[in-house]
Amino acid sequence: MASFLQSIGYHSWVLPALLILPTLGALVVWAHGRSLKGASDDHMEAGAMMARRLTFGILVLEFIISAGLWWSFDASSAAFQATVDWPWIDSWGVTFALGIDGLSLMMVLLTTFLMPLAILGGWTSVRHKVHTYHVLMLLLTVGMLGVFVARDLFLFYVMWEVMLIPMYFIVGLWGGERRIYASIKFFIYTMVGSLLMLIAIVYLGWQAGLLEGKPNFAYDAIMALPEFTPMVSFWLFCAFFIAFAVKVPMFPFHTWLPDAHVEAPTAGSVILAGVLLKLGTYGFLRLAVPLFPAIALHPMVRGVIVGLAVIGVIYGSLVALVQPDFKKLVAYSSVAHLGMVMLGIFAMTRESVQGALMVMIGHGVSTGALFFLIGMIYERKHSRIIADYGGIAKVVPIYATLLTVVALSSIGLPGTNGFISEFLVMVGSFKTVPVATTFSALGVILAAAYLLWALQRILYNPLDKPANEHLTDLNWREIGLMAPLVFMILWMGIYPAPVLSRMEASVGHFVQQVEAKAAAQSVTLTMGGGN
Repeated sequence: MASFLQSIGYHSWVLPALLILPTLGALVVWAHGRSLKGASDDHMEAGAMMARRLTFGILVLEFIISAGLWWSFDASSAAFQATVDWPWIDSWGVTFALGIDGLSLMMVLLTTFLMPLAILGGWTSVRHKVHTYHVLMLLLTVGMLGVFVARDLFLFYVMWEVMLIPMYFIVGLWGGERRIYASIKFFIYTMVGSLLMLIAIVYLGWQAGLLEGKPNFAYDAIMALPEFTPMVSFWLFCAFFIAFAVKVPMFPFHTWLPDAHVEAPTAGSVILAGVLLKLGTYGFLRLAVPLFPAIALHPMVRGVIVGLAVIGVIYGSLVALVQPDFKKLVAYSSVAHLGMVMLGIFAMTRESVQGALMVMIGHGVSTGALFFLIGMIYERKHSRIIADYGGIAKVVPIYATLLTVVALSSIGLPGTNGFISEFLVMVGSFKTVPVATTFSALGVILAAAYLLWALQRILYNPLDKPANEHLTDLNWREIGLMAPLVFMILWMGIYPAPVLSRMEASVGHFVQQVEAKAAAQSVTLTMGGGN
């Protein structure tokens, strides 16, 4: 396969194609919707079905194109691959520079894997403004992939904002009763962090281009900048930290997440949990930590971030434990899981960073699957309140089996993706932050408590509500949607070596580079900017 891909020059066009295809698809779907203006109800319904099929087909093709990266990627190299450098805004020092390495490869594949499934997940639930919805889903794909493959910080910021706008409208137009409140809260939190990041990016761009008399936003040029004074580095790091901590979200920046998750349509919740939250942790790996390693690993800064990560793990788990709403329970579990990712990143060992990346992937699959299953039962029962169920395993056995498997993977049962990822984080983190790692283990215990208790109340208690006796089990579309997710859960749990091998070189380079730069820089955080 690799030789065939090389023969067609795959690396020279794959990344631009992944951005251009959904962009063109969005234009086609939009134009098709415009052509139906004033049409009869029957024509509108047929047009809506065409929009669904067209978007699904485009995103399946997107996944097929991206799948070649799995075979063509050179796992032994930590350098960027499939690179593209096109002039864009020369007077601003902006280039259309793309590339992937071991840190971004699996994030790209996770995104292209989840997006067609998200379209299937909203196949019957999205009934109005169908063309607009699918246009926004395609543009959301462009923004998310753009963040993962950008090698220019200005392009990174543009794609960050391209991703924000569609999700704001998806929550605001197709969400629940409190959708306006949730979408505005999501927008404000994210935008404030984004503006701080923009200020830092502009400053770095001007510093990198001082000799040329114009900014230079190229990632390599900014990484090569000489050391700033400690206080300048500290405030620049803070700007990136706030932007990414809000997106993760870390405690105490997490309060927008439960509202957004609960009010978003099923597909919105899946993509929010599966991909958008990972943009924050990816931002730490790509920008905040390697650009300012001495600040990131300063004992005070590192201690605060690790402490917030552990608080997030325990707090998210405890709040999930008392939630009456199943969707909000899963939303708070995301705070706990992403806290584990942050612990792994700032523990700064090869095992912990690899584990953090595995949690990012595994959480995207497992939590995405949970939100799909919540959406499926909501379409039948029109309730997410756990107490409204009970004993439904007797009437929906396929649904009950899938929910049990997915919940066990989220808990971290051996043989599932959740186990290997959290195991790596804790093994690696114990080397550098043993006390924090010990406390974070409480999150694993609490995860078992809140998910097993929810399963008991939803599936296995007595079937004591007559209305639940008439629930219908999953149809073939829903089973087909869940099958690849369950496959990924089991494959990554039983045989994670292919995934780990593709990120190993980049993770090793990341840890070595950060530690070497941090050791070479002596930082004292005082208002006088001492050395």
